[in-house]
Amino acid sequence: MFKQILKEKLKGKIKSELLELLPRGFQLIGDIAIINLKPELRRYKKQIGKAVKEILPYVKTVCNKKGKIKGQFRQPQIEIIEGKETETIHKEHSCLYKLDVKKIMFAKGNVNERTRIAKKVRPGETIIDMFAGIGYFTIPIAKLSKAKKIYAIEINPVAFHYLLENLKLNKVSNVEAIKGDCKEIIKKLKSKVKADRIIMGLLPPPKEYLESAFSIIKKQGIVHYETLINTKEKEKDLASQLKEIKEIAKKQKLKVKLKEARKVKDYAPHIDHYVFDLLIY
Repeated sequence: MFKQILKEKLKGKIKSELLELLPRGFQLIGDIAIINLKPELRRYKKQIGKAVKEILPYVKTVCNKKGKIKGQFRQPQIEIIEGKETETIHKEHSCLYKLDVKKIMFAKGNVNERTRIAKKVRPGETIIDMFAGIGYFTIPIAKLSKAKKIYAIEINPVAFHYLLENLKLNKVSNVEAIKGDCKEIIKKLKSKVKADRIIMGLLPPPKEYLESAFSIIKKQGIVHYETLINTKEKEKDLASQLKEIKEIAKKQKLKVKLKEARKVKDYAPHIDHYVFDLLIY
């Protein structure tokens, strides 16, 4: 439907043979629409941006993805094609997330995973959210569960700024936000903190941080570990990764049981984004 309306709006404004290349849909983050234009359409981006804004009057800015996510902090490659502002507040299951879509990635496809984990938290749990970002998991856990304390660790200064903003915005008080590398922060925390649950929400899979996570988890605690699975060899890949995780745990005299391997979403051709719910004992 969106594509058809967009085609009608742009008839006579761009070459007719290019109308079929228009995007089928858009991503809405707060009041910002993000589309993905094919290279052949980029010379018409201003006309397309204006047309999208006319179709979506509640949108203040239209952006185009112009490349893949880059750098250590996974910065989106996004350009404004209509409007001015890229900072917005996105609402999801009563949680508010303030962010700048040009500086911070927001994966709307993970919405069910964010609430799923929050619902699994038992009253009184102590939680460590490694790679906390702007509070993707911290905010719903703080708002939707009865966790005792959440330690939210983030090294990216821009993401950490928005994490602090979002803690205020959501009026949560049981969170301690800590800026820095997870390994270094956990070294300092582990003498006084033992976690019931650890969130490892980062891709590519943060395998090199498993040792740190295992060093601070309680026995019978849960680690939510995000990873990628090759769908062509799903069972083999899953078994191989689980074996490696168990070997890392064994070095700390711990055992691991896979409670659930859950698909989050498609990631790339023949690659799926998964989360492993790992029981540590």
